[in-house]
Amino acid sequence: MEYSIQELSRLSGVTARTLRWYDKIGLLKPRRVAESGYRYYGAAEVDRLQDILFYRALGVELARIRQCLDDPAFDRLAALRSHLTALEGEKARLEQLIRSVRDTIGAQERNEIMHDEQKFEAFKRRAVEHNEETYGKEARERYGDRQVDDANRAVLGLTGEQYQMWNELEEEIRGRLEDAVHAGLDPTGEEGREIVRLHRRWLEVTVKPCDGARQRGIAELYVADERFAAHYDRNVPGCARFLRDAVVRWAE
Repeated sequence: MEYSIQELSRLSGVTARTLRWYDKIGLLKPRRVAESGYRYYGAAEVDRLQDILFYRALGVELARIRQCLDDPAFDRLAALRSHLTALEGEKARLEQLIRSVRDTIGAQERNEIMHDEQKFEAFKRRAVEHNEETYGKEARERYGDRQVDDANRAVLGLTGEQYQMWNELEEEIRGRLEDAVHAGLDPTGEEGREIVRLHRRWLEVTVKPCDGARQRGIAELYVADERFAAHYDRNVPGCARFLRDAVVRWAE
């Protein structure tokens, strides 16, 4: 069975414009292109689009997805099992968040006072569990159980206001990185220096002590580990490398 680009768009929920973009960058080529210029997709392309959407749901950047799918050693079944594990972890975090929302609704309905710490507990636990599942094994091997456990306790011990400020600082760093990369700035310039200063402030919440050597070591992971790279590059490719290069230059 074949699908036109419009039919595949309706089937998958992916816009025709996005499908054309995937074709242009070599991520999803149509099975054939008619003399009229219309694109047609077969079963293999439908499966590949499904794989693309699984990876996108996990925050993997497009260039990395293409590398994975085009790798001769790509094992679709193994990849699907990996996706399932990640999604089940996300499901557990969402269920915890749902419980928190229900507790908040219940407290409101009963006119009960909910402590501020309770309001943010689910968010903090979700952040800790996500980091533990995604990076915990490597972090414990590199820094030891005590360092990781201390970092987790630091996050869980934040007040609601502190936790909000910590998240806002991360968003500021991400935004400035994306702006810097878009503008073609040099990471060894003054904007790179300011981003490194903000990055140190953000790290110091969970990494104690956080000296220049520790900051540089962590920044190296941003380019060495594809999961970190995907986190920073999810909107604008090159942010992870910009941050690493800036830290190498400016971390004291």
